[in-house]
Amino acid sequence: MKGMIQLQKAMFPDLVDIMQKRYTILYTISILGPVGRRGVVDKTNFQERFVRNELNTLLKQEFIGSSTKGMYITDDGKKMVEDLREFIKELTGLNELELSIEEKTGIPKVIVIPGDSEQDVFGKQELGRAAVNYLEEIVQHDETIAVTGGTTMAAISDVMRPFTGVHCTFVPARGGVGEKVENQANTIAAQMAKMENGDYHLLHVPDPLSETLYQTILQEPSIKETLPYIKNAGMVLHGIGDAFSMAERRKTSAEIIEKLQDASAVSEAFGYYFNEQGDIVHKVRTVGIHLEDLENMKVITVAGGTSKVNAIASFIKQRKTDVLITDEVAAQQLVNENILS
Repeated sequence: MKGMIQLQKAMFPDLVDIMQKRYTILYTISILGPVGRRGVVDKTNFQERFVRNELNTLLKQEFIGSSTKGMYITDDGKKMVEDLREFIKELTGLNELELSIEEKTGIPKVIVIPGDSEQDVFGKQELGRAAVNYLEEIVQHDETIAVTGGTTMAAISDVMRPFTGVHCTFVPARGGVGEKVENQANTIAAQMAKMENGDYHLLHVPDPLSETLYQTILQEPSIKETLPYIKNAGMVLHGIGDAFSMAERRKTSAEIIEKLQDASAVSEAFGYYFNEQGDIVHKVRTVGIHLEDLENMKVITVAGGTSKVNAIASFIKQRKTDVLITDEVAAQQLVNENILS
């Protein structure tokens, strides 16, 4: 495909440009629809006259429809978006970014979405869609999937959909009572199960815990019932946090903050804090998945945006990640700024 794309760029540069822009418009309608022309112009930053002409073309081809509420994508349009997705990735060089990160890190599978998930209005949703698309590809039988909390995982739960022929069970990867409800692992696991028509088990424990409370909670019947589902999950879907942002969210004591600063902490995942080299510099006591549990799970890491680049590089040096789903700006920095070595 790469050779054909280079030939098309050389022979028909205008056609390739129009194809990419038309895909962007169609894709935007698939996300926003029903939406008016003004909304498409604002999202794509294309000239209004160009958008108007392209919308007329897409209407004639029946890739989109029109109603009193605005334009919406048709079934043929949805199929076209899916068919063009890999072509556009090759066209924009995202496939090369994926291969480059795979070679530099040894991660078996890297998926890069266009743009900046922190700045683009629907950026986190796109990370979510990429994660759901990948899950649908690989989940071939009934599976238990553990999920962490956070805004990226919440975005995945919003775009989750039923998987054909399988029945999934979703569980929280760790406790988290105390965070915003919508970002708690319990809430996200339940939402994913609802959207996928699956089941879920919840873990009602605070995070972090004192050692005394940790030992007491482990004896609770409800915890004893749920914990085996979590520990025996076949997959775990998780985000990566900036060390000090996460410490603040967890209302960490000044003493521990100072410890993290002295240790040059960069990232946080599963209750562990890591420095730039990927070494563990601090661990909070949590009920749920620990690093050693990841050895028996397929680990899918989802994170993007400029603010997360150093955190991503830090965590993946642990060599626990099987799949990395990130965005274009983060991928470019990971490749170009020599922070993976």
